Amino acid sequence: MPLPDPKTRHPIAGWKGTAFLKAVVDHPLVEVGDYSYYDDSRGPEHFLARCVRYHFDFIGDRLIIGKFVAIAQAAQFIMNGANHPMGGFSTYPFGMFGFENVPDFTRDGLPLRGDTVIGNDVWIGREAVIMPGVTIGDGAIIGTRAQVSRDVPPYAVVVGNPGRVVKLRFPSEVVAALLEIRWWDWEPEKIARNLPLIAGADIDALRAAV
Repeated sequence: MPLPDPKTRHPIAGWKGTAFLKAVVDHPLVEVGDYSYYDDSRGPEHFLARCVRYHFDFIGDRLIIGKFVAIAQAAQFIMNGANHPMGGFSTYPFGMFGFENVPDFTRDGLPLRGDTVIGNDVWIGREAVIMPGVTIGDGAIIGTRAQVSRDVPPYAVVVGNPGRVVKLRFPSEVVAALLEIRWWDWEPEKIARNLPLIAGADIDALRAAV
């Protein structure tokens, strides 16, 4: 059976609370991979407004979401526009509100941390908070309400506030093999043929998949 269309708006029959993000996200600074989805009983079509915060065009930072990413309700991606100038005595953004005799509010006056990058096959739990410039590695799990301010290694499990890595999902040699295999980059037909192996835990069988 072929894979579903990654641009399907509501891929779960009878439920409108889940959407493939490619069907509902249209923003030049947000990149979304195939089959990544957002689940929200209030309506997943509001992903950008409800989940991507302080994302101002003049800053120019990007949110990059890989393939097969699962994002639970009310997860928050805090972008670089949330930062305030920190070089003077006050952090108040006077220039943003039109105060006179203050420096213009521009990206050059902010502590920018770069793009926010979510790898492939990542699971982000409900109300998790991802801070600006963080990279989350492939296969990672971010627990409910975790606050992530540092990069997350591939296949790590992060929980708590501040977020901390509590374990790796698999031994290091298995993680290395998965990062080499990169099943999410296979052709759709190959993924469809090998779904039992992808959902399983036999790394040798997955490596031998055709």
